[in-house]
Amino acid sequence: MNEQAQVTDETPPPYDLIGDVHGCIDELRELLAVLGYVEDAHSGVWHPDGRTLIFLGDLADRGPGGLQVWRLVLAGLEHGVARFVPGNHDSKLARYFQGRDVRISHGFEQSVRELAALPVGERTLLADLICRTILDAPPYLLLDRDRLVAAHAGVEEWMIGGNSRQISIFARFGEKTGEHNALGLPLRRDWAGTYQGRPLIVYGHTPTPEPVFRNNTVNIDQGCAFGGRLTALRYPELATVSVPARRVYAHPSMAEQMALLTNAALAADD
Repeated sequence: MNEQAQVTDETPPPYDLIGDVHGCIDELRELLAVLGYVEDAHSGVWHPDGRTLIFLGDLADRGPGGLQVWRLVLAGLEHGVARFVPGNHDSKLARYFQGRDVRISHGFEQSVRELAALPVGERTLLADLICRTILDAPPYLLLDRDRLVAAHAGVEEWMIGGNSRQISIFARFGEKTGEHNALGLPLRRDWAGTYQGRPLIVYGHTPTPEPVFRNNTVNIDQGCAFGGRLTALRYPELATVSVPARRVYAHPSMAEQMALLTNAALAADD
């Protein structure tokens, strides 16, 4: 990612921050309509009240419309009605476009299928634009005169205002503990559990059944691709708005994930 990118964004509120979309284009369009956005062929979407969309990364993979999500976001970026910070899945997509070796797993196979279905010329142009957007993006955004941070996986208090390779990796991936949960996924250090900073940090990355407000942070990834919900946080109102997934696009579903984690916790207590 771009370690020279400016993380401070002077765009004034109000904003609507959108959690991990993961290719759920129908749910994204429904959520935007609920939020009052209007779609058009040029800017993608716009809001009558001048609100700005802030996408928290992981736009594609798993759901069926990752490239449609990207086209909507790219149009919004071009016309100044949207902002974007990259997630770990976006980073993987950029590496793929650069010809680097990546594993076709964790939903990435859906993006590969969508790309393969495009005519060669269109695929090349879109891939170049998406790759450049991801590589040029800041690792997180500092908004509303340093009152708000938008990041994919989060940031530590000491990172706010800075930009480096270490900060970029943390903002996209978090920090692994070396352990795994009952789903076989790597556990990441609970940075939000000890956060004491003044800016509100809005992030996603780790799906939770409900938005989690804790220590002046909020997780708005509700696992839409896993049959959960797609969530937005309206700022400065601090109100969450969600729409349900139309179906389960990836397994284990949110219900299955919660059952596995609950059973593992109960077993650990025995």
